[in-house]
Amino acid sequence: MTTPVGADPAVVGPYLASALDDDRWRTVTVELIAAGMSNLTYVVTPEGGSPDEAVILRRPPTGAVLKTAHDMAREHRVITALGPTPVPVPRTLHLCTDESVLGAPFYVMERVVGVHVVQAFPPGYADEPEQRRAVGEGLVDVLADLHLVDYAAVGLADFGRPEGFAARQVRRWTQQWEATRDQDRPNLDALAARLAETVPQAQRSSIVHGDFRLDNCLLDPGLPGRIKAVLDWEMSTLGDPLTDLGLTLVYWPEAGEDRPATLSPVTTLSGFPTRREVAERYARRTGTDLTDLNWYVGFAFFKFAAIIAGILARSAAGAMAGKDVAGYAERIDPCIELGRAALDDGAI
Repeated sequence: MTTPVGADPAVVGPYLASALDDDRWRTVTVELIAAGMSNLTYVVTPEGGSPDEAVILRRPPTGAVLKTAHDMAREHRVITALGPTPVPVPRTLHLCTDESVLGAPFYVMERVVGVHVVQAFPPGYADEPEQRRAVGEGLVDVLADLHLVDYAAVGLADFGRPEGFAARQVRRWTQQWEATRDQDRPNLDALAARLAETVPQAQRSSIVHGDFRLDNCLLDPGLPGRIKAVLDWEMSTLGDPLTDLGLTLVYWPEAGEDRPATLSPVTTLSGFPTRREVAERYARRTGTDLTDLNWYVGFAFFKFAAIIAGILARSAAGAMAGKDVAGYAERIDPCIELGRAALDDGAI
């Protein structure tokens, strides 16, 4: 068996046996299940153990990375803090900050067995419209639960700087766009300027996930609508919760639409709540005023356009070897137009 890059079983096994005080872990198998430019995720199973006994190991990508973008201690901290709350997260088991072990910090958490939906539901799962509605409503409710967590009470009072969060986000992504221009795009410049001039006053601050969407969650195999775990907390911080809702709506196409920022067409299936229904359910759960929601949707489209432009720029510079970026450029202008439309008439 090929040794997975970044998590040598001969190192991981003895380390876990000591860290978890359980000699069953001395010999393990390690399988890489998520790679790319994000954090690396491995399934670690003790020799002779069943899949139910496996755990998950997370570490930064190998090679040179920005530590602030792949902070394992930070990701471990927020998941651990959320453990006692209504937000479903895996149980954390161990954090290692000693880089001499695997060459980078890493942490270990329980493996949650659930349905991971990217482009489609598995055959036989959530076949009925009412089940699909339950999935959609479950996602909204978990997002609301996250934003209702008293972050100071769970030890996260210093997890971010919520004051001025939205304005800083606009500046950050505008700078990102300016640093990685794939070509001259005056309409994107205009959208950035308009967002900067119209930043709404935050109603409150909360823990924000930073990339909350269906494929960053695991669903209960036996009960569609129950979210078993929210994953990928690497972008989480304290900030304006409506930035989370705005991005979730960008990733929520409806039937008959061809939205360029869509990663998954699942929400177009019959039964799923509309974006308006999503927003209204969230507002009822959290007591949030949706008057300024159009700004947050517009910002989410701008951010998505800036990300795509950055990918194109890195590809042109030869820094995206093996990554297919065909069709990416054609997604930017529609994102700009949808962002402008959200600001103009509140279209979500």
